[in-house]
Amino acid sequence: MIRYDNVSFEYSKGQESLKEINLTINDGDVVLVCGPSGCGKSTLVRCVNGLIPHFYEGKLTGNVMVNEIDVSKTTLRKISRYVGTVFQNPRSQFFNVDTTSELAFGCENFGLEPETIEQRINEVVNRHDLGSLMDRSIFKLSGGEKQKIACASIAVEPLEVIILDEPSANLDYKGICELQKMIKVWKEEHKTIIIAEHRISYLFPYINRALLMDSGRIIKELSVDDISSLSEDALHAKGLRAQQPQDPLEVSFEGKDVSSESDKYILTDMRYSYRGEKPIFDIPRMEIPSGEIVAIVGTNGAGKSTFLRCLCGMERRCKAKLKVGKEIWNNKMRRRNIYMVMQDVNHQLFTDSVLEEVMISQETPNKDEALKILETLDLSEYADNHPLALSGGQKQRVAVASAVASGRNIILFDEPTSGLDYHHMLQVSELLTKLQQKGKTVLIVTHDIELIKKACTRVVPFNSYVE
Repeated sequence: MIRYDNVSFEYSKGQESLKEINLTINDGDVVLVCGPSGCGKSTLVRCVNGLIPHFYEGKLTGNVMVNEIDVSKTTLRKISRYVGTVFQNPRSQFFNVDTTSELAFGCENFGLEPETIEQRINEVVNRHDLGSLMDRSIFKLSGGEKQKIACASIAVEPLEVIILDEPSANLDYKGICELQKMIKVWKEEHKTIIIAEHRISYLFPYINRALLMDSGRIIKELSVDDISSLSEDALHAKGLRAQQPQDPLEVSFEGKDVSSESDKYILTDMRYSYRGEKPIFDIPRMEIPSGEIVAIVGTNGAGKSTFLRCLCGMERRCKAKLKVGKEIWNNKMRRRNIYMVMQDVNHQLFTDSVLEEVMISQETPNKDEALKILETLDLSEYADNHPLALSGGQKQRVAVASAVASGRNIILFDEPTSGLDYHHMLQVSELLTKLQQKGKTVLIVTHDIELIKKACTRVVPFNSYVE
């Protein structure tokens, strides 16, 4: 059993907080925690796995009990014997450089026999069809593949409580189906599961109830029948995603006619492979329509993120050429003229304040213009905050704001709405549309069906370029 007794928490750096939480979660319950970005979902679950108060600094009052153990008075090592977590950014929880060792790591810390560990790994790998991800370098996995390994590493361990923080954020349609199967197995094993999530419809068959949060409080508790019966508009009004999981390849658009080379960019001779491995993709020629919002879709691990890095010139071993009008852009010219928002935005947040982060992207720093961009993304109140002190969704929006401020004519986005609620997804969608109206060309790698339907003018299936 998990029990919150009048729990309040305030971060020392002024982030989201919890206010007077009283909650009981019984053994074997599957509980959905939902609400808009910054409402306190992640903070709530951090009180269960011990990251609050043992890692995140702040003021905690009240008690959180897990199996009659007071979390605040127990070491993280002891708590980890009962509670496992899959973080929104799985990269932050890996301890090994290869996937098989990562799956074994937790069981080794439990002191299980090697034969038992091997048996548990094989059972999870076979049950969830993860054979193609075994014995792989963690560094060569896509974001979605890393998420699958993070989930599998928890499934291998003999844990009683499992916490999932935005587990579907980077998963393709097939990956979400596999995650559903994993949650179903855990439920049958009578594990207690707490899931903080924006995309909620795929969870309806498995949850016992849903907790709706706002401003650090649980404002409503809903039965599964209550929340699943809410209309799409009602869910959107609460900041929740209503779209059922769907294969992006099923979404198609006509787009505008592109009849001449002046209306498109011509990409040629793009081929990339990791050292000593076969090519990830081979693109003899690709036509990219200018002035459109193009969704690049495909399965996890198809090479979509790598394609964006090659296109903007970040991968120096990829010598592709991009024809822009009468010019041919090599790697150096593409780095100078194309802006990319990465999937893990922590890699591109450099300054000491959100405002400075936006201004360094401007060709000529303009504070007033930067503040206007922040206002369009609900970030004005965080202008003086350190970017790395923000929530995952807020960091994502800071990166998007920097892209808008750059003024580049070609802008690439890698999963720009992962971890965002419906309201902020709409804001990003509106920004993308405004960029297009200004003549910008936008390429988006995404699994987000709602974003594709709201903003994109074309869908390009990337799997056709994979060898």
